[in-house]
Amino acid sequence: MDSDRGNIVNFTSFRKTRREEEKRTAKKRKDDLAAANRVKFGRTGAEKKRKKLEDERRRRELEGKEMDAGKNEPSRAPDQD
Repeated sequence: MDSDRGNIVNFTSFRKTRREEEKRTAKKRKDDLAAANRVKFGRTGAEKKRKKLEDERRRRELEGKEMDAGKNEPSRAPDQD
């Protein structure tokens, strides 16, 4: 008799391999998205440092050109009664 009706099949192993495969594909998708985001948004340490130094230089330059309203007005002595 060549019937398969008598063979016992354990489906647990099939479920495990399918779940592991789903995990692998999900991880691959996340890794691909992370790589794309690094290219899109990421900057190297040197670029961040350069930007920080440029911002600081610009801030100092603006502060040097800033005029204070209080310094240009003549000072008054408070009224004494």
